[in-house]
Amino acid sequence: PADVRDAAQARVRSAPAPVTDVARLCVCDLLVAQCDVNCCCDPDCSAEDFSLFTTCSVPVVRGDSQLCSQKAAVYSLDVEANPPERIFKLIDQVNPSIFCIHATNYKQALYLKSPEIPTPENFDQLLDKFGGATFSAEPDSWNLDTDAQNPPDANETSRYEYGVPVQTEDAFLRLPSPVVSSWCSDANPAGFLVNQATKCIRSVSVEKCDSIQALSMLFYINSSILAVPKSSQMVNITVQSVVVQSLNGMRTLLSSSDVLRLPMVLDELCINAVLGVNYHITHTDTGEIIEAAAAFVLGAISKEALSIEQSFEISFTQENTQPVPLSGNPGYVVGLPVRAGFQPPGYPFPAAFLNKHSQLTILHSTSTQDCLAAQGARAPVLFGYNMISGCKLRITAAMKCQPLAQTLLDVLKGQSFPEYVASFGNSQAQDVLDWVPITQLHISEQMISHTLQSSCQIPVSLGIEVKWTKYGSLVNPQARIVNVTATITTTTLKQLPSGRERIIPITSSVVFTDISSPAEPSYKAWPTIDIKLPFDFFYPFV
Repeated sequence: PADVRDAAQARVRSAPAPVTDVARLCVCDLLVAQCDVNCCCDPDCSAEDFSLFTTCSVPVVRGDSQLCSQKAAVYSLDVEANPPERIFKLIDQVNPSIFCIHATNYKQALYLKSPEIPTPENFDQLLDKFGGATFSAEPDSWNLDTDAQNPPDANETSRYEYGVPVQTEDAFLRLPSPVVSSWCSDANPAGFLVNQATKCIRSVSVEKCDSIQALSMLFYINSSILAVPKSSQMVNITVQSVVVQSLNGMRTLLSSSDVLRLPMVLDELCINAVLGVNYHITHTDTGEIIEAAAAFVLGAISKEALSIEQSFEISFTQENTQPVPLSGNPGYVVGLPVRAGFQPPGYPFPAAFLNKHSQLTILHSTSTQDCLAAQGARAPVLFGYNMISGCKLRITAAMKCQPLAQTLLDVLKGQSFPEYVASFGNSQAQDVLDWVPITQLHISEQMISHTLQSSCQIPVSLGIEVKWTKYGSLVNPQARIVNVTATITTTTLKQLPSGRERIIPITSSVVFTDISSPAEPSYKAWPTIDIKLPFDFFYPFV
């Protein structure tokens, strides 16, 4: 009927505002704060960078292809311009298929919510909810009123995304850092979920220290943070702790952190000047900031000082989670600990959980070199560092074999040797596939003794081999652990006659092996030209 057809055409003409802003999407933006070659949608690229591009690696960026109508960002290069320029167009695309999505009214599908991690306490509850053949994932109510669902500001994000500057009521949360030189620049915004640590030099004058904003605590806490971008909900920055540093470097933690200490001149010294700020932001799994705290280091500046060094740091933690130190994001960073874990006994299904220290460790060498005294002393295994340590065991005839073997095994492996190693530096405990099981091998060797009575096997060495590979883009490869093997070597110990002693070395070692395949060039070999040059072509040179 005509009225039904007109209503359908009216719905198409009044399509809801898109949820995804395609102008902000860029799948070829791989480098952080750097311009990617031939990536025309990279916001880090300038006009000078675009003039050097040869093509656009991603010419069209669109959202969900199943939508009836959507925006598409088209990128191209104007090579006839001098210099060449990038051309950006935002066009409307209509899906020709009769089966298309008019409105995305399932709000729960518009963002990724971290699933509830199964534990022995909530396993039965989750089994009742999701254990059947089918289960319902529908929201409480379906809102088909697209006009009410898509207000004029529907394009504005209602949550923070990775790397988006943390907004305050006046601008953004500042994290001073050196830009061109080592001098501090206060124009550096703190990015959401981007842990940073910076140091820079600040020019000071003792006579005017009370008027320099960057030396005052108020400069870093007087602006409230927006819980979500462009919202009216504010989160105040609280003072978590205050540490006072003397001129000789001694630090003292103040018992009360609710007292605001402002810089002032006293006996030709500028006291209560900010030397360091450490921000800690707590957020929800949907990208909303709920808490913000700052820890300060205040110090004194002498009259002779013309500049000081300030340090700044910011970290993010999701609510109801314990902060776990990472060793990279995502790949491992050389020199940071290898993260490890184990599978708790009685868990309903395989899962990797972090151990107490969340690190792979080996025997820590002591000055006495006594194995029995070194029990419990461990050193973390640092990624990329081949390590070796050991001790000496003095064996007497009075020692029992089995207790001695168990003691040496505890010395080599520790009290709780992990079962898994994280493949990436930022692997989460609930991501089971991101954890590599440790393969344990046992090798036996013979020890020759002139006195043969009875014998037993004791462990004398632990060798750990970590195989890793370069993963991801060739421009910015990430270190990924793919295999870990722990080899226990035992030896046959013959019982000694009464009054005899023997010293046996006990060793632990870690070896990292790069098994990355060599990169294959994406271009063909240059063609060769088979010609003969004239005999005097290089004259007068030979």
